[in-house]
Amino acid sequence: MNEIGVYEAKTHLASLLERVEGGEVITITRHGTPVAVLSPVAKDRKMSVAEAIEGIKALKSRIGTRISQKEIKRMISAGRR
Repeated sequence: MNEIGVYEAKTHLASLLERVEGGEVITITRHGTPVAVLSPVAKDRKMSVAEAIEGIKALKSRIGTRISQKEIKRMISAGRR
């Protein structure tokens, strides 16, 4: 992990952000003491169709009753809000 002082971080923020976009994690220190961490934002991972189907099947088995098409459409609609 890379460490950088507050003054240098302030002076070179744009280049630090480019490094972080590349996957690097940078610790910002004040007088040698870590005070903050710059790290890449975790990307939202979308569920694949197969994973969604498996999730519905698992829900169905937990509920133990048949889920109607109408109920599935209602759940989908609720998820879009």
